[in-house]
Amino acid sequence: MARSSFWLPASSLLFLLFLLHRSSVVAQNSSASLWKTLKGDAPVVVANGGFSGLFPGSSPDAFNFALISTSPATILLCDVRLTNDSIGVCLQNLKLDNCTDIASHYPKGQKNYLVNGVLTKGWFSVDYAMKDLVNVTVTQGIYSRTGRFDLNSYPIFSVEDVQEQIKPSTLWLNVQNDIFYRQHNLSMRSYILSVSRKVIVTYISSPEVDFLRSLVTNFQNSKTKLVFRFLGEDITEPSTNQTYGTLVKNLTFIKTFASGILVPKHYIWPVTSDDYLEPHTSIVIDAHKEGLEIYAGDFVNDVVIPYNYSYDPLAECLSFIDNGEFSIDGFLTDFPVTPSEAIGCFSHINKSSIDHGKPVVLSHNGASGDYPDCTDLAYKKAVDDGADIIDCPVQVTQDGKLICMSSINLIDDTTVAQSPFRSRTSNIPDLQSTPGIFTFNLTLEEIQKNLKPFISNPEITYNLVRNPRSKNAGNFLTLSDFLSFSKDKNLSGILINIEHAAFLAENVGISITDGVIAALNDAGYNNQTTIQVIIQSSNSSVLVKMKQQTKYKLMYRIDESIRDAAASSITDIKKFADSVAVDKESIYPDSQDFIINETNLVKTFQNAGLQVFVYVLQNEFLSQAWDFFSDPYVEINTFVKGASVDGIITDFPASGRAYKRNSCRNLGTNLPGYMQPVQVGGLKQLIIAQAQPPALPPMPLLEDNDVAEPPLPPVSPLNPSTPAPPPNQGNVTPTAQPSGVPRILSAPSALLRTSMLAILGSLIFA
Repeated sequence: MARSSFWLPASSLLFLLFLLHRSSVVAQNSSASLWKTLKGDAPVVVANGGFSGLFPGSSPDAFNFALISTSPATILLCDVRLTNDSIGVCLQNLKLDNCTDIASHYPKGQKNYLVNGVLTKGWFSVDYAMKDLVNVTVTQGIYSRTGRFDLNSYPIFSVEDVQEQIKPSTLWLNVQNDIFYRQHNLSMRSYILSVSRKVIVTYISSPEVDFLRSLVTNFQNSKTKLVFRFLGEDITEPSTNQTYGTLVKNLTFIKTFASGILVPKHYIWPVTSDDYLEPHTSIVIDAHKEGLEIYAGDFVNDVVIPYNYSYDPLAECLSFIDNGEFSIDGFLTDFPVTPSEAIGCFSHINKSSIDHGKPVVLSHNGASGDYPDCTDLAYKKAVDDGADIIDCPVQVTQDGKLICMSSINLIDDTTVAQSPFRSRTSNIPDLQSTPGIFTFNLTLEEIQKNLKPFISNPEITYNLVRNPRSKNAGNFLTLSDFLSFSKDKNLSGILINIEHAAFLAENVGISITDGVIAALNDAGYNNQTTIQVIIQSSNSSVLVKMKQQTKYKLMYRIDESIRDAAASSITDIKKFADSVAVDKESIYPDSQDFIINETNLVKTFQNAGLQVFVYVLQNEFLSQAWDFFSDPYVEINTFVKGASVDGIITDFPASGRAYKRNSCRNLGTNLPGYMQPVQVGGLKQLIIAQAQPPALPPMPLLEDNDVAEPPLPPVSPLNPSTPAPPPNQGNVTPTAQPSGVPRILSAPSALLRTSMLAILGSLIFA
């Protein structure tokens, strides 16, 4: 029987407030006529062990959070394991050492058992009675996820505990390894029949044919659905001795004992060995023809998904339900918030509409999440993806040409280190502390004819790369090319970013500001009002000069994290800027990826009449705080609806545009819980004191002396049409030998969120 103890988290009052804050409302895209599911109903969301992408799977908080962060209609899935006194418990792994702290309680409890013919070593529930597990707690079994909630001492829940304490509207029991339990004189069938008399069970799934067949008679007149779960195609189903790849070709047979099937998602959208999608199969349509519902599993936000999705897990969900040909009947996911958004707010929307209103979507080096920075392909995709503003960070070549390139150092975004020009490496402390090959070391022709672009990989340390098939695709654009390209596009504006102006004037003999003004004039941007021109810089003297000589909009980029801005600094900024760009940390400071608080910075600037843009948003889950659930839309939504920023600067304009199109944007107080901004600091406060991330030192206040810069120096008497000055000119110091610095440094093999944090975490939790 179930334990009678009642569990509440350490911060129970806060948790209850959190539940109220994330109250759920059913969203508006549930109209039956929209869906190509078996019965025309909206797909369902099945939370795998609750919100197991964040909390330990099958823990009370995981189950609770799945309901309050999504919808009360979310289905909770419990992987049932049997103790030796025939109690069914919810644990995500057959081996208890992979999902609990049992090894610390029973250090000599490790056993070797045959599981489906494979000798398996570990701790197993069949060796313990329920009373033996009363002090054992569940833990996060996937080590790339945070382990800070493990010390909350979550108990092991029985199926009855879940029903009594969580009270889900729908419960799904997944039964694996029935044969294993029978080998230990335990009957999973008897347990399921017994518990179904006390607990409302809507779904029962299993990958074992004989087990489901044994239940057909008992549930044929009930509302309980039997679902056959497919494993990998090459795995043999034990009761038929056929592979799952063979069984999937005989859905008529599956229909004799099941009303639905659960398949790994690659059964529907196959994936190549290098992680790109192949054409979808016919399995969804075939299952529906047989009268079978079809559910897809393996949806997680914190692993590499096919590159076609641009690290956007919501885009992946939409491909299963909103492709115009079929819709699965439900998702099995560790992150139930994402398919909830897809179903409720992002499906069946008008994808051709363009709205240049708030939040403004500003590209960062074009669509640099998909193609190399500042190439023609990156800009074309940014426009096609619906960016409001596209950007060109301007650099200068040796022959005085202005080119769009994300870095003044060619090593950062081209193949120059593998080219004959690698001998032009030099040290320039005024620009950076490491050696580089700079744009002014090569002519435009040398760059365009001899170098290839290289896609940016900001999370390469953790083996997350972008679109490897196109890592060198595209062509470099001059500023003039960029201005010509932008002129007839459906954009609200363009942004020109100017940095290093003083250095270039003094050491290279180039006035980059004069060059930008001349290029804009030549392209006719000074005589039109259709496309807004914005000049951005972190150097106030650049913006001061631009204000004196042009009528363009001006954006001041603050290149450090700050907690607020002094009144005197705002007074200075307003003299030369219309808007500011601030980094994410300046709005939501975080400690070891947990948001600590929200600063007042956005309101401070907006009250002074300055628009606020936040940079740089990425889709890669490692770029986001835990509070955003590895979901880029939760992050965007929190900055837009929580912090009220005016615009986002992003590597993935497609995600920004999709957010602006979502059908829940204007629901006001009727927003569903999954489309509300996260509660700032809510997750951190759910961690017990011993495991809290460390406090942050206070970030600096922006003062007027941080803003003030000396006027730009006059251009030195160098002729930009002549070859570049020798490396020892001014502050430029040559290196003794070419460095040959590679573009990609070696990276650890494990996909951990951060290896250093893992080490620190082990010390904190010790």
